[in-house]
Amino acid sequence: MLDVGKWPIFSLCSEEELQLIRQACVFGSAGNEVLYTTVNDEIFVLGTNCCGCLGLGDVQSTIEPRRLDSLSGKKIACLSYGSGPHIVLATTEGEVFTWGHNAYSQLGNGTTNHGLVPCHISTNLSNKQVTEVACGSYHSLVLTSDGEVFAWGYNNSGQVGSGSTVNQAIPRRVTGCLQNKVVMNIACGQMCSMAVVDTGEVYVWGYNGNGQLGLGSSGNQPTPCRVAALQGIHVQKVACGYAHTLVLTDEGQVYAWGANSYGQLGTGNKSNQSYPTPVIVEKDRVIEIAACHSAHTSAAKTQGGHVYMWGQCRGQSVILPHLTHFSCTDDVFACFATPAVSWRLLSVEPDDHLTVAESLKREFDNPDTADLKFLVDGKYIYAHKVLLKIRCEHFRSSLEDHEDDIVEMSEFSYPVYRAFLEYLYTDSISLSPEEAVGLLDLATFYRENRLKKLCQQTIKQGICEENAIALLSAAVKYDAQDLEEFCFRFCINHLTVVTQTSGFAEMDHDLLKNFISKASRVGAFKN
Repeated sequence: MLDVGKWPIFSLCSEEELQLIRQACVFGSAGNEVLYTTVNDEIFVLGTNCCGCLGLGDVQSTIEPRRLDSLSGKKIACLSYGSGPHIVLATTEGEVFTWGHNAYSQLGNGTTNHGLVPCHISTNLSNKQVTEVACGSYHSLVLTSDGEVFAWGYNNSGQVGSGSTVNQAIPRRVTGCLQNKVVMNIACGQMCSMAVVDTGEVYVWGYNGNGQLGLGSSGNQPTPCRVAALQGIHVQKVACGYAHTLVLTDEGQVYAWGANSYGQLGTGNKSNQSYPTPVIVEKDRVIEIAACHSAHTSAAKTQGGHVYMWGQCRGQSVILPHLTHFSCTDDVFACFATPAVSWRLLSVEPDDHLTVAESLKREFDNPDTADLKFLVDGKYIYAHKVLLKIRCEHFRSSLEDHEDDIVEMSEFSYPVYRAFLEYLYTDSISLSPEEAVGLLDLATFYRENRLKKLCQQTIKQGICEENAIALLSAAVKYDAQDLEEFCFRFCINHLTVVTQTSGFAEMDHDLLKNFISKASRVGAFKN
């Protein structure tokens, strides 16, 4: 469970107040301001209140938490902050509110007056639902549910993406190369902007004096430009530090570029890089990257739960990823970033109250409350008829007139069928990639499309040189085209090792023939 008490600003809160916190964001030039929500959906602020960034209607600092009544009834979906600081907040209903420093129109309200209270920003966004926000030092980006990006604020280096260097006073859609693209993720450095589209490409614009755009040059870019050096690499996430950039690929690899005077690229030296450079975290797959425009610190979390940090860490320059004892990347920024701010909106899970979803998870395979049991491979799995009928079309029909309390199952193995039933209770799966192949078969048979996607995701996360051919074969067998393309691309990227495995030697003749043909078409065998 996340401990917000690791941020010094929270030492001003009592233990009782800390127990009520459910979301929080620590910001400001010295980490001396905080906004948090409570279990009662109330919003509180605390700190020095520079430029009215607490949204209370004045510029008075407060050493005690004060309730932000102007946002009463609003639930926060995401939040970001600039260097002034200014705040950009999106609600769960997709509305945008801004306040704080506004010398460069970074609030998007058409003025350059500091905003002392939250202002609803609707110009050009009135029919849009905003799902993600990002702030540079003095500019702002938002991402809508239909994959469009809007920007406003300081534009001295083209960071608004309008094609000019004139400041942008109201939200303007970022077009150019993004015109017909569906954006999935956005991020801002100090004076640059980034977007990841659904095809896995990365588009960049703005200041590039340290090579933070990854274009192989140091010239500023006033409109979005694709990072060509990432051709063939499918990026899922981008994160920006003050003047450096991190991306995470669908294979769990990290690339970095830009400023490196503190070792924030994790490359083992302090030389700036204007092209994407691989960061070797460890052999395990990386599932999360973290950076913040106000710091020169980088962090990553692996699939095994290990958290690494590098860059500027409490005054030290850590030039290679360093394994920490932390359980989340947020702790890196609380304890080692300068200033001690949060890189994202913190989420604190309650440790006592059980939600409906959590209660259902606890009842899976519980013989005390179950009214149905499945006999698979000589073992029982306990379930509840009504839940199975609600959750699965197959059970809705098969259990309609079923009066017995035992169902014998011989088509699938015990681990696979248990994982399927558990998925109906939890919406998640926990299997090895090899077992996930069996579950993919079941999902295809039962026409459970979401489960099919989860299986493909699990297989992707567990792919390695030894099992790549087996997983490719399964993808072809079950007509999982996205997974097939992923496995094929993995095999091509690791061709030398893959072709020496037993799986490749025992490959089905037709599959081998198709593999060689396709590999030839993409130039895999060229010298």
